Amino acid sequence: MFAELTRETGQNTYSMISMLSLAFEGMGSFCSRQKPYSEADAEENEQAAEIERRIAQETKAEQHIHKLLLLGAGESGKSTIFKQIKLLFQTGFDEAELRSYTSVIHANVYQTIKILYDGAKELGQNESDSSKYVVSIENKEIGEKLSAIGSRLDYPYLTKDIAHEIKTLWKDAAIQETYARGNILQVPDCAQYFMENLERLSEADYVPTKEDVLYARVRTTGVVEIQFSPVGESRKSGEVYRLYDVGGQRNERRKWIHLFEGVTAVIFCAAISEYDQMLFEDETKNRMMETKELFDWVLKQACFEKTSFMLFLNKFDIFEKKVQKVPLNVCEWFKDYQPKASGKHEVEHAYEFVKKKFEELYFQSTKPDCVDRVFKIYRTTALDQKLVKKTFKLVDETLRRRNLIEAGLL
Repeated sequence: MFAELTRETGQNTYSMISMLSLAFEGMGSFCSRQKPYSEADAEENEQAAEIERRIAQETKAEQHIHKLLLLGAGESGKSTIFKQIKLLFQTGFDEAELRSYTSVIHANVYQTIKILYDGAKELGQNESDSSKYVVSIENKEIGEKLSAIGSRLDYPYLTKDIAHEIKTLWKDAAIQETYARGNILQVPDCAQYFMENLERLSEADYVPTKEDVLYARVRTTGVVEIQFSPVGESRKSGEVYRLYDVGGQRNERRKWIHLFEGVTAVIFCAAISEYDQMLFEDETKNRMMETKELFDWVLKQACFEKTSFMLFLNKFDIFEKKVQKVPLNVCEWFKDYQPKASGKHEVEHAYEFVKKKFEELYFQSTKPDCVDRVFKIYRTTALDQKLVKKTFKLVDETLRRRNLIEAGLL
């Protein structure tokens, strides 16, 4: 019995060993079948790790890029500042980009002469001294033709013949009188520049110059951005900035909000020459009053409590000529202004008064716990390349100093 049991046990043991061998062989074959899948997983993991590394690198790089927001009312000169940055701190405009402005510049010419001719007719009907706004008989036909062209959505190429007609009408005494009243007619700042360059603008092979592009007026819609360094591309030689320009007209401002987070500094453009002008989109609203209200609103945004503010008092070149002819106190905000001098002394006195008004507004609109945020005011002329370059280098120095203070290094 013992023998039978031993024999039976031995058989069972042999069977178990055989089964285990088969099982291990199966596992071995199973593992060998899985090997290609493990290699695929390893490859996927490596790719995922590489993506994560790149994201980390980009995130780190983004931390070194400071976000600047360019804000201001319509016609404040923001877009000209933006174009100057492209010219000064990037590669500028290539020939294709310059050529793309040809139609814009020609449109500016047609729009300007239409505004002036139609404005002369309006002033001739409404002003007491209406006779000085009456266009000469020989130029009326030209005026009607150009006004009709200016009303179109598609403007013809500016030929020599059309340019000659525009120049003739521009020189008409009534049109010059009307141009002197440009503040009430929405005459663009580029008017005189383009009228004085009509012959060149109408050349068959005309390619806009950099200066032409700076004068060209296109309303900004949506958001445009540019990345630059005021002292070079290397981060070792200066900070890197990403500047955002947005439309200044009222219907564009709803697009601003999503840009407000994570801003290093707001650059607010205020056209100080527009104290006697009305808004393009609302001819009952003074432009300077609109600028005041907009600046006040921006200052009070909670997301800007620790954001630096750079105020550009822009269009000083126009301001210094205008303020000697048009009293600053025609604007409701400046009604307490008292002229004290003449010539350059009066210009400086008037500028300091405007500057002080903006300073007072800043501190009135700033919460007590935010008074230590950086606030600087710069006198600017967006068309002056040297001045814009100098201004942005000062802005760069100010922001770098703030970064060092926040890092405890100063």
